[in-house]
Amino acid sequence: MVSTKITCNPPFLDHYKPIFEDSSKINQLRDNQKQQVVEECDLPLIDLSGLRSGDKAERIACMAAIAEASSEWGFFQVLNHGISLDLLGEMRKEQRKVFEMPFERKVSSKLLNDSYRWGTPSATSLDQFSWSEAYHVPLAMISKQNCCNEFNHLREVMEQVAVAMSELSCTLAGVLAENLGYPGHRFTESCNKSTCFLRLNRYPPCPFSPETFGLQPHTDSDFLTILCQDQVGGLQLMKDSQWVAVKPNPDALIVNIGDLFQAWSNDIYKSVEHKVMANAKLERYSIAYFLCPSYDSTIGSCRESSLYKSFTFGEFRRQVQEDVKQTGRKVGLSRFLR
Repeated sequence: MVSTKITCNPPFLDHYKPIFEDSSKINQLRDNQKQQVVEECDLPLIDLSGLRSGDKAERIACMAAIAEASSEWGFFQVLNHGISLDLLGEMRKEQRKVFEMPFERKVSSKLLNDSYRWGTPSATSLDQFSWSEAYHVPLAMISKQNCCNEFNHLREVMEQVAVAMSELSCTLAGVLAENLGYPGHRFTESCNKSTCFLRLNRYPPCPFSPETFGLQPHTDSDFLTILCQDQVGGLQLMKDSQWVAVKPNPDALIVNIGDLFQAWSNDIYKSVEHKVMANAKLERYSIAYFLCPSYDSTIGSCRESSLYKSFTFGEFRRQVQEDVKQTGRKVGLSRFLR
C-alpha cells in the first residue's frame, strides 16, 4: 500500500486512492517493468539546413534521411529547425509558472480556455494511469481571452511557438508526402487551427514508484508530432520489440510519426508506441505540437491498394475515445484494417 502522507500537486494519491492501494497491481507493474530490457539510444539526428540548401543533392539527401528515419524508427531529431531556442526557453519559463499554481486554482481558473487535464479519469489500474498534468489547447483557442490576466504573456508566447511549430510540421509533412510522390502543399491543406493542438506537459516527481508511467504507452492520433523536452529524460519508444530510452539533446527537437501518417503511407512510415516514465526526484517538462486534419477529412492512402478501410479523422477519434472508455486502452489503427 502506498502511504497517503506523500503530498503532491496534483493530488494523485488522494483522488485515485483505489488504484494506489492495490498493492498486487503495483507489484505486478513493477515485475513487468523489471522484465523489460531498456537500452539508451540516440535517435537519428537530421540537420534541416539541407532542406534550405541551394544544392539539389544536399536537399535530396536531407529528404531521404527524414523518410528513412520515419520508416525505420518512426522518430527522429532535428537541428537547425528554424525555431528560436530563446523562444522555447521563454515558453519553458512561462510553462513552469502556470504549473506552479495551487492545484485548486488550476482546476477552477479555466485558464487557457479550460484545457487543464491531470491523471487518467478512465484508469481502473496503475498500468492505465499517467502520473502527469497538461494543458491541451487547440490552436484556435490560444488567442481567445484568458480569465487569468497575469498569464497574458504565456498566451502570447504560446501563439509564437504554435506558429513556428505549425510551419515546421507542415514542412516535414510536405517532405514525407513528396517522398511518396504526393504534392506536399496539398497534403497539409486540411490541417487547421481548430484541430491542431499545442500541449504543455508536466510530470511531477513520483517518489514511491519509479515504475509508474508519466504517460502510459500509446501511439499519437495525428499526422506527426513535434516535441520539445527538457533534459530530465524519461521518454522511451519501442524499437525492435524492446523499449529504448531516448537521450535528451538540448539543441534538437524530436519528431514522431502519428497513426494518420502510417495509414496514409500504407505502413511505409511507422507510428511507434512510446511512453514516459516518472522520475522519483525530478519533475519533467515538455511541449508537444500535434499536426491534425479537419475532423471530416478522409485519410485515404497514397497507394491504390490500401491496407486500411477508408475513415475520417473524426471517426478515428471517436473510435479511440470509445475504446478507452470501454477498455482503458487505445486500440488505434488495427480497428481500421481491411
